[in-house]
Amino acid sequence: MDYQKLAKEIIKNVGGEENVADLYHCATRLRFTLKNDNKANRNAIEQLEGIITVTESGGMFQVVIGNNVATVHDAIMEQTDLGTKQQNNEDDKKGNLFERFVDLLSGIFSPVLGLMASAGLIKGLNFILSKYGVLDPTSGTYRILAAAGDSFYYFMPIILAITAARKFKVNQFLAVALAGGLIYPDLVNALNAKESLDFIGIPVVLAKYSGTVIPIILAVWVLKYVEGFFKKILHESIRNLLTPFFCLVIMLPLTLLAIGPVAMYTSSLLASGYLYIYNLSPIVSGIVLGAAWQVLVMFGLHWGFVPVILNNIAVHGRDSISAMIGPSVAAQAGASLGVFFKTKNKDMKSLSLSAFISALLGITEPAVYGVTLKLKRPFIIACIAGAIGGGISGAFGSAAIASVQKSILTIPVVAHGLVGYIIAYFFALISACVLTVLFGVKKELHEEPTTKQETTVDETLIKRESISSPLTGHAKPLEEISDPVFAGGAMGKGIAIVPKDGKVYSPVDGTVTMAFPTKHAYGFTSTAGGEVLVHIGLDTVKLNGEGFTSYVETGSKVKKGDLIAEFDMKKLKELGFDLTTPVVVTNSNKYLDILPLNKKDIVHGEETLSLLI
Repeated sequence: MDYQKLAKEIIKNVGGEENVADLYHCATRLRFTLKNDNKANRNAIEQLEGIITVTESGGMFQVVIGNNVATVHDAIMEQTDLGTKQQNNEDDKKGNLFERFVDLLSGIFSPVLGLMASAGLIKGLNFILSKYGVLDPTSGTYRILAAAGDSFYYFMPIILAITAARKFKVNQFLAVALAGGLIYPDLVNALNAKESLDFIGIPVVLAKYSGTVIPIILAVWVLKYVEGFFKKILHESIRNLLTPFFCLVIMLPLTLLAIGPVAMYTSSLLASGYLYIYNLSPIVSGIVLGAAWQVLVMFGLHWGFVPVILNNIAVHGRDSISAMIGPSVAAQAGASLGVFFKTKNKDMKSLSLSAFISALLGITEPAVYGVTLKLKRPFIIACIAGAIGGGISGAFGSAAIASVQKSILTIPVVAHGLVGYIIAYFFALISACVLTVLFGVKKELHEEPTTKQETTVDETLIKRESISSPLTGHAKPLEEISDPVFAGGAMGKGIAIVPKDGKVYSPVDGTVTMAFPTKHAYGFTSTAGGEVLVHIGLDTVKLNGEGFTSYVETGSKVKKGDLIAEFDMKKLKELGFDLTTPVVVTNSNKYLDILPLNKKDIVHGEETLSLLI
């Protein structure tokens, strides 16, 4: 393949070099941040030889290439001045303000979503049990469960200080100390006692910072510049001692005197503004949000609602947005179930069933990218059903007392207007299923796939190539993982492994054709011609090699079972990364079929994929 020509065509069809604000690549994709997305010709790029697909998410235009992505990236850098421009314009490399905002919110909130959902579920269950007399609010059981559910939300400034510090590249312990000062017991007691405090004669506006979002994010952002200033001017012999000293002495009073009150006023305006719009017509609000939510998720724009949801809970103690978008998630589950009932295509039937189960648990990516959006009609039906469900939630005034993943398990969190929310959720689920069965699946998917080839191929002539498991862990279908490109099969067929230890072994006898510089992904070509990609975790390219150790390089000869890399599982989990590892045959179209091992728990070196030639 002529990679120089491919690179030239890609640059041409993203709007030219002048339209590229930033470009880098991970193990499989070129990730562009474009100045003007409208200048990109997605269809033209998808038609180029060597391009698997194009996806747009989180403000990035992603061109999926596969194992040869580094070669194409290098060719682009040879033909353009992008490398120099990015080095000289580091502050602009994230693209426009909106793209930065979406990237900022996703970076701050995504690591804590699981914990947030779990805490919210505990709060919801405790609320329902006490409301209906199962638990006495004065009992020890209730109070301990309340502590388990409320702890995340009460100490949210401290938790967000950690993720914001990672995003802003600030000392995490310094950010945590700053957040701790906002909820320091003596200051909380002073607020409750309505005391008047001042700092060197300047009056302090005391406020309740527990459960808030905006104040600590703004404070850590300002801390970034204060810390950077002292790191520059202080000599290295005293830097480690005096930088935190000056930062705390300056930043905590500054936050209490200015940043906090301004942020709290902004929070109040934000909550009041949303409440005003909602009160104009809760039904219309629900219809709009229910219809648009999955579209917003596809483009990563849903992150903009996360601080609004949390702010509503902090200010008003409840949030209606969560109740209005829940039915849209149920609708995707229902549409996938409808496809399962209607289609006779075995591959689609299997995929749609697993997507239905995932969507019931609040994970809609397999349903959207693998089933409904691919078939088009089910996606539209799901959006309509989600809109009606959102309108029903709005009509009943349904509202959640915590922010959680919208799943069938977290229904109790919508403690206000619960009956209305249950009606809305199951209406969206059932109506999307029924309408998909009636109208959502085209005729060709009703039919059993042809078996002509199967009857004319002599099975004794079929050769097999075995791919060994590179990890010890728990295996699951590739379509169940959260990454839409891998789950949708765009990279090829394969399997996903949730590792039990941090060691990665060669799955083939052959050559390492790609050892990614950030040590998180490796491409292999077996002696029989199979091309295998092992991608350690999801989105781990962001770590830039932190937590990984590599023992091979591009061009290394390997045998099955050779140790090629290690990674620090504990560290990666603490940083909030999903360690699910796709093992994909990137030249899947070369084979008659690729059969995964029918076993849940596998050991490295054990056959995990069988390639039929």
